[in-house]
Amino acid sequence: MAERDKTILARAKKRFQECTSWESAFRQRFKEDMRFLYADSDNQDQWNASVRAGRNLAGQVMVTINKTHTHWLHVVNQVKMNRPQVSVSPTGDQSTYESAQILEQVIRRIEYISDAETAYDIATQFMVGGGIGYWRVVTDYTDQDSFDQDIFIRQVPDPLAVYLDPNIKMQDGSDAKFAFIFDEMPRKDAEAKYGKLAQMSTSLGDAAENWMKTDSVRIAEYYERSETKEWLYAIPADDGSMTLARESELGQDGARMLKQEYEQREDVMRRRVPKYSVVHHLIVGDSIAETSIWPGKYIPIVRCVGEEIVMDGRLDRKGLTRYLKDPQRAYNYNASAALEYGALQSKSPYLAPVEAIEGLEDFWATANSQNHAYLPYNHADESGNPVPAPVRQPAPTGATVFIEGMQTAEHEMMMASGQYEATFSAQGNEISGRSIEQRQKQGERVTFHYPDALAKSIRFTGKIILDLIPKIYDTKRVIRIMSESGTEQAIEIDPQAKQALQQHEQEQDAKVQAVFNPNVGQYDVVATAGPNYETRRKEAFAAMTDLLAGNMSLAPVIGDLYMGAADFPNADELQERMRNWIAGMNPGIMGNGPSPQEQQLMQHNQLLMQELTRMKAELDDKTIQRQLEQKRVDMDALNHLALRMENDNKQVQLAYDSITKRLQAMAPMMSEDALEPIIRKMIGEALTAYNPDAGVQPDSADPANVYAHGIDSVLQPIDALKEAEVKSANQPQAAPQQ
Repeated sequence: MAERDKTILARAKKRFQECTSWESAFRQRFKEDMRFLYADSDNQDQWNASVRAGRNLAGQVMVTINKTHTHWLHVVNQVKMNRPQVSVSPTGDQSTYESAQILEQVIRRIEYISDAETAYDIATQFMVGGGIGYWRVVTDYTDQDSFDQDIFIRQVPDPLAVYLDPNIKMQDGSDAKFAFIFDEMPRKDAEAKYGKLAQMSTSLGDAAENWMKTDSVRIAEYYERSETKEWLYAIPADDGSMTLARESELGQDGARMLKQEYEQREDVMRRRVPKYSVVHHLIVGDSIAETSIWPGKYIPIVRCVGEEIVMDGRLDRKGLTRYLKDPQRAYNYNASAALEYGALQSKSPYLAPVEAIEGLEDFWATANSQNHAYLPYNHADESGNPVPAPVRQPAPTGATVFIEGMQTAEHEMMMASGQYEATFSAQGNEISGRSIEQRQKQGERVTFHYPDALAKSIRFTGKIILDLIPKIYDTKRVIRIMSESGTEQAIEIDPQAKQALQQHEQEQDAKVQAVFNPNVGQYDVVATAGPNYETRRKEAFAAMTDLLAGNMSLAPVIGDLYMGAADFPNADELQERMRNWIAGMNPGIMGNGPSPQEQQLMQHNQLLMQELTRMKAELDDKTIQRQLEQKRVDMDALNHLALRMENDNKQVQLAYDSITKRLQAMAPMMSEDALEPIIRKMIGEALTAYNPDAGVQPDSADPANVYAHGIDSVLQPIDALKEAEVKSANQPQAAPQQ
């Protein structure tokens, strides 16, 4: 054996002794608590050994009515109904909410392929019953025909097979420096697999914990966690951000370059930080069969603790069972005593004079064992004297003290567990569903530390997996991930991608929807407890049913969500149709329409258009009114012109008539020679008369003709005028002459 292996084995034995010395008292109580929890009428493990032996010798009844198991089941099943779930949140360094969601779904996939729920349930059962439970995280090949590895969560069916560092300070055990996991293998299988190593006899720890047995060989997995120091560098970027890098992540060349940067630049910082490494040893017999480097920085064993206390330097862990032992024993004792007391009571006999049953002994001998139609008796003796009828004695009563003792013990169990009748759905004074629910939750508050402990353990599991994912998923691969609702999608793991997440277009022929690089970004893990998805889906469906019943106008808004929460055939198809219908009616609800800012601008523009239309209508009304006024002015001018022309014509006609009449009157009395000078004079006067238009250049168009031509346009309808104005406005205007 190599000197290094001897050193490791010596260190392992010493640490194993520390563990057994630290946990020996608790382990004995753990066994007793679990036997008490699973006691029944056959094993009678709820009776002390001395009491059981004495009652067996005396032939006394021993009844086991295991009410402790009912209280335990209520807590365990309540935790199963509200099993915590891992939630990943981004904390910086190019991580995003979307990449955190992908990482969360990767962890959910690991839980699914590992059947992690069973591992969680087994640990919960041991935690509530005996005080502690375990599960572990391992890595293995995805299948027999692949070199890709995956992460798995494995069950630990026996918590006593695990020994963890007794000097841990963290409740989840994340600071443990070593741990053991034992497994019993049949000797023939061990010899076939490990050969001579399985034949070597040795012991690990004290004599009570023998390493080798006659028919089996104990195989030990031994984890060691060591801490070293390395440099963490902080390099400022041009945008003011800081880039952090560990020298172990960059190799020798990268570490040398970082050191040079630190020596040449004053703004580069560095400090010593811890670096953890874990080594896994497989010990068979007195030899180390295998040694490997665990890729993570935590020992991959998760503990789930109910209650843990160190008193006077001694460790003790306990679950719910420990507090129910005494009231459970009292209940069993009183139930046994009441049954024994009742069994010792004889059946109620008859008191009868001998003369009354003389000759009828066959009837009265079977009166307490057979149902006779009648019981005859002798009502008179031989002398004719009356004989009293037989009389039955009062029936035996139960032992009131034992019945009261059972009731008291039952109440004490409720007080010890904090679970009263309402917790088990017993009818109370509550009427509304809300008050009944609050009453039932009173017992859950007393035992809330159990689901809280499970949540902390699942959170630590998420941290272990989060640390392993970049190291195990170190090659390109395509995996299918599943959301909480069951929706699946294919993503490509690419450790060389530049971004944490690159979304692809949702095309029908696309093989993957996203490319994810687990090496980019920093994340943190939390565990949220609450009802599982199926329970929340039913509650959501009931809530939306009530909502739609009160307001059916919400159907175009939440109809697709309502169908998505339904659980009946063709609900998925109805959801898709509702989604398409809503998208056609109001795409904004589906997120395909304008943004709220754009909607606000559109509404503002619509109001402006309405105001512009109103102002244009008012302007059109004023224009028409102005045109009508102009028409009226033109009509008045035409009327005035016509009247003036008529007056002028009358004056000319009167002047002509006057001259004509004068000539007619003078012509008979004068000769032609006398008339000629008169006519010449009249013509001369006309020619020499004052001309009012003298010196005025007349227009080329006669004003009368202009007004006469405008009469047609004045008489046109208003709509025709508006149409003419539009045509005139659309015609190009001639350039002004210089």
